Amino acid sequence: MIQACLNGRRTARDHPAVPLTARRLAADAELVRAAGASGVHLHPRDGRGGETLDAEVVATAVREVRRACPGLEVGVSTGLWMCEGDTVAREAAVAAWAAAEDRPDVVSLNLGEPGFDRLAAILGELGIGVEAGVWSPADAVRLLDSPHAGACHRILVEMIDLPTDRALAEADGILRLLAGAGLDVPVLLHGEGGCTWPVLDRALALGLETRIGLEDTLTDPDGREVDGNAALVRHAVRRRARVH
Repeated sequence: MIQACLNGRRTARDHPAVPLTARRLAADAELVRAAGASGVHLHPRDGRGGETLDAEVVATAVREVRRACPGLEVGVSTGLWMCEGDTVAREAAVAAWAAAEDRPDVVSLNLGEPGFDRLAAILGELGIGVEAGVWSPADAVRLLDSPHAGACHRILVEMIDLPTDRALAEADGILRLLAGAGLDVPVLLHGEGGCTWPVLDRALALGLETRIGLEDTLTDPDGREVDGNAALVRHAVRRRARVH
């Protein structure tokens, strides 16, 4: 699987092709699917452009993407910053998705943020898969201690803005921890920032799922700025073809 992370916390100030509205997300989803992505990861935005977990905003983004790309896996973030660090407010916002007809297939939920187990339980009741975000060996240990570890939809091993050598070494250590636990859960390995492409190559070499998109990098493997998400996916698909 190559997942396309379409926007993240970026804005048009970072890159003019960052999709923010539901319609732009849907249009970009069509392009990345045609380029070879089999899922998308979104940060829905409110009318002021702010990231939000508001049920109506999330449902609108999911609905528009599904209309444009039937069958494409649609995931969203549950970053705690969207609720200003308030775990109770985040739980209430996600629980409100129960009334929405259009809910995401999966959500990312970071182990490094408080409230993982409680929100994972709410998501399970809603029938929404959890992508457990593991940013460090300590996060991996927390996940393995969680009663929800084996029920996750996938585990995201995420190397965020680390130097390449450290990112690869830390990723290898996390992967060893997870392998030793014997979980039957898919692993998606990706990097962000300067380590994006080396970590993606490591994921492909290991036969793991990975992701790419403007959330993670604005440049191709040679450091040149790309024109959008589809270009990044095409680069990833070509690199996968060389490995397999």
